[in-house]
Parts: sequence; structure tokens; C-alpha cells
Amino acid sequence: MAKAYLGLGSNIGDKKEYLDQAVALLSQQEKVSVKKTSSYYETEPVGYTDQDIFLNIALEIDTTLEPYELLTYCNGIEETLKRKRIIRWGPRTIDIDILLYEGFSSNDERLTVPHPRMMERAFVMVPLYEIVQNIIINDVKIEDIIKNLNVEGIRKVTYDK
Repeated sequence: MAKAYLGLGSNIGDKKEYLDQAVALLSQQEKVSVKKTSSYYETEPVGYTDQDIFLNIALEIDTTLEPYELLTYCNGIEETLKRKRIIRWGPRTIDIDILLYEGFSSNDERLTVPHPRMMERAFVMVPLYEIVQNIIINDVKIEDIIKNLNVEGIRKVTYDK
């Protein structure tokens, strides 16, 4: 069983519902166990900025899926939830990124782990830090990464149960 961390985001329609559906679909896979889920965070778009704000979360999972199998499964969930890849960094119903995968690193076209640019993005690092405070990414402690990020555009959101 390997530990992995995922970043999820949505900025179309009922964003929370898309995130919740993605978590539920991940949990349906018998080879994936969702261990921790961060709070929800609203964030300004990065890259392509002419779009609605995002809602983001991070997950800690245990899995027996190999990294590329996990990627295929995550892509299938995106397809199920009607993700369209039209504009790079553009609007989406759901985005599921493999941020980290225990004992695995890759820098190929299909899967780059640790996720590229994650250390520059508060919308990834703040939810991730909420669920794991003692991790080291590319030889840097997560707390040091957080200290050097501009976190102004990220807001924790609470929902009534």
C-alpha cells in the first residue's frame, strides 16, 4: 500500500458537488482508501485568469494502484464528471492531480511527480499542509514552502452540513 496526495479543483457549476462526487468516486475504487480530506478553499485562477474562482481540496490516500493506474483512474473520474480540456488552465468541472506518490518520482510527458509548479501554488500547498505538516518535497519542508508563498488569494470556506 502506497501513500499518495491528490489535489482537486473545480470552477464550473456546483463546485463543491463536483469535488464531493470526485472524492466519492475515488472511494468507490477498492484499491484506493481516502484517509484525509482538507477543508475547502476558494482561490483565484492562475494562468488563464478570465474565469470563475476555483474551489480546491487536497486528499491523502492509500492505494495499491501503481502511479500510472492511479492517473488513469483519476482521468476516468474527470471524464465521468464531464471535464473538457479546451483551454490550458481553463475552466473545468473537476481537475484531479497526483501531487505526490510515496517512493515514486517521474518527469515524463504523461505524469510528473512531484507535480510541477505545486510548490509555487498556494491553492495546492495550503490544503496539502492542512492534512500533512511534516512532509518534505524536493528536499524542502512543507512549512518552509508555505512561509514563502503568497497566500492572499486563498480563503477557507465552510459549508453547513
